[in-house]
This record gives sequence, structure tokens and C-alpha cells, in this order.
Amino acid sequence: MQRISQLLSSAVLLLLLCGPWCRGQIVNRLKVDDDTFQRYAWGRMQQFNPDNLPLADSLYRVGETCQNFRYKCLGLALEFPVRFAQGDYERMDAAVGEIKQMLEKRKDTRAFYYPIIHEYCQFLLHIGRASDAMLEARAMERSANAEKSALGKMYARRVIGLIQSYRTNSYLAIHNFTRAADYCKEARAEQELPNLYILIAQEYIKEKDFAKAEEFCVKAEDYVQFFPSLRVKTLMTRAYLFNAKQDWKSFWRTYDELVGDPLYKVQADGNSRFQMDVAYLQSRGLFEEALAKADSLSSARDRHEKKHGIFAAQGRFEPAYGELASLMSEKDSIYIRVQNEDMAILDAEMNNAQLRQDAVRLKAQNQMTILLGFLVMFVIAFFAILFSQWQLKQNLDEMRRKNTQMLSNRRAYQKAMDAKESEISFQLKILQNRNTNILTGYEDILNL
Repeated sequence: MQRISQLLSSAVLLLLLCGPWCRGQIVNRLKVDDDTFQRYAWGRMQQFNPDNLPLADSLYRVGETCQNFRYKCLGLALEFPVRFAQGDYERMDAAVGEIKQMLEKRKDTRAFYYPIIHEYCQFLLHIGRASDAMLEARAMERSANAEKSALGKMYARRVIGLIQSYRTNSYLAIHNFTRAADYCKEARAEQELPNLYILIAQEYIKEKDFAKAEEFCVKAEDYVQFFPSLRVKTLMTRAYLFNAKQDWKSFWRTYDELVGDPLYKVQADGNSRFQMDVAYLQSRGLFEEALAKADSLSSARDRHEKKHGIFAAQGRFEPAYGELASLMSEKDSIYIRVQNEDMAILDAEMNNAQLRQDAVRLKAQNQMTILLGFLVMFVIAFFAILFSQWQLKQNLDEMRRKNTQMLSNRRAYQKAMDAKESEISFQLKILQNRNTNILTGYEDILNL
């Protein structure tokens, strides 16, 4: 156990030390401090390990204490893969829902948001919720188109490719994975390219186009020296290829190398490991052990398919036919479920489109209401100004009339005063004349 811990520590440190010239698959997308990121990267290296739950809880509590949503998101991102592995899908949905709520409107965290939704969609497909995965992918694609985000388009197309693979439509799966690879190059997210090459190789294996599968295996393996965590995925793809080609020696050697890797159990989910074990036991002729292991597979389709192959290899045609009939029935059931899912997706998208139309119409109505409100306010203001101008004119006219009347009264008063003054002056002259006459008469008397 100590040896495993040392190997995991070395792998994490190697990823962290890849530096500016080599971006690791686990990158510090939320821009947290180095110590926190190293703890998170450790958890991501063993994403299905139940030991991640205390670490996830610790990061979340730090986020709550510091009021920092980034630490809370890291904690939730470590929690929901473990909830998936435990079959606690309700808490898985709740953890992702909280991440979406915190990050959906934050464009600066898109480099973290899109990979998280992509991983969640993978888990939804594992438990048969393809319609939910498709709705998430379409929502992601709409957001990416609106923001012109090549990274978001890449993850959306990758999810759609996974859905087509789930529906056993390898042609459409390869088409979507190829488009995702183009967006990946456009976004300069080179750390995601090898994962896409692995997915394309696996689809070509299903189509038994081994040359193409080999080509994409080699492309993916070229990245292992830069991204050590890819080693398990590339080994598994090689094992699938050798098993499909019935190259048993190469398959056994690759299987031994794979199960000897300490990261195999923490990076590969249980169902994938069971499928690999069934293929190995069958190739070794250990049919009873292979049948017992096949019963551990979580997917009914996988169980019937593996058991049919084992019974056929044993020459037990009656049970092989029974498993084949069950497999066909399961495929028919899946086909019907796919049709129902398509209808559910169509209904949901139509409802979403109707909601968007209603939102646009409501927005237009609100804008019209605001415009009418402004218009009414403008009319009221206009008439208020006119009325105030009219009232001001009336007041000015009244003031002018009063001023004219006052001026007229003043002029009449002045005229009256002038007339009075003239009359007084005239009477004064008469009086002076009388006085003069009296004095003259008096002087005449004195001179006698």
C-alpha cells in the first residue's frame, strides 16, 4: 500500500511539474493556490476512491469558511465520481447541480465547467440516462456557440459522440469525436486530444477496422510520455484491440501489464475491469470463471453478449441461443428506449424553445411597456411645459398690464401735479402783482 501511495505521489508531482511546455491532464483551471491544487490533483488521479470523500469535504468546508466558491467546486468535483461509483445517483446529481449553479453564469470558469459537465454526462450514460446526457450536451453546445468557445463545442461534441457509441452507432460516434478533435485543436486543449484518439480507436475496434484502430492507438500513445495518467487508457485500448484480433499472446501480455499498474483500479470503473477480466478468462479457456465474472457486469446487454460468446466458444449452443435471444430482446428494448429518449429530448427542446420564445416575447412586451411609459411621461412632461409656459405668459401679461396701469396713473398724477403747480405759480404772480400795486399806492400817498 505504501508503494502504491509513493507511485501515485510521483505521478501527481510529474503532472504538476510538467511546467509551461507541457500542460498536464489535470490542470489548475480554477486558479487556486498550489497546495490546494496538489490535493485536488491527488484526488483526481484516483477519482473513484472512497478516500476522496474526506478530502472533498475538507475542500468544501474551506470554501464555506473563506466564502470562496472555487474551493467548494473542487470539493464537489471530487465527490460526485465517488457517488457514482457507490450508486448514490441522487447525491451525484445534487453535487453537479450545485457546481452548475455556482459556475453557470461565470464565463471565467468555463475551462473547469465544461469538463465537469462532460464527465457527468459520461456517468449518466453508464446508468442509462442518455436523454439527460443529450440535454446537457445540447445546453453545453448552445452556451459554447453563444460564447464562441471552441472548448465548449469540443466537450459537447464529445458527449454526443459517447451517446452515439452507447446507441451502437459507430459511424456517428466517430464523426462527432472527429469534430471534437478539430475543436480541441482550435481551443489549443492538446491534453484532450489523446482521449479523443482513444475513443475513435475503440469505435474502429467495434467496426473491426483494425488498421484504423491501430492508427489512432499509436496517436494516443504518443502523448503518454507527456501525460502519464493516459497509460491505463491506452493499455486498455490496446487490450481491446488485441482481443478483437484474437492476438492472444499480445492480449495476455497487455492484460498483465494493465492489472499490474497501481492506477488501474482507481482510474477504471468496476464494469470496465469486469469486462476485461471476462475477456481474459475466456481467452484462457477458463469458461466457468468467465461466466461467473460476466454475472457481475452491471449492464444487461453486456452480460448477455459476454455469456453468449462464452457459451458459443464452449459449443453449448442451446444456452448460447438463449443468451442471444435475450441479447436481441435487450437490443430491441434499447432501441425502443432510444426512440422514447429521442422523443423526450425533442419534447424538452421544443419546450425549451417555447420558453425561449416566451422569454423573447415577454422581453419585447416589457420593452414596449417601457417605451410606452417613456412616451406617456414625455407627453405629460411636454404638456406640463406648455402649460407652465402659458401660465408664465399669462403672468407676464398681467404684470405688463399692471405696470402700464401704474405708469398711466403716475403720468396722470404727474400731470395733475404740474397743473396744480402752474395754478399756484399763477396765483402767486397775482398776489405779487397785488402787493406791488399796494406798495405803489402807499408810496404815492406818502409822496403827497
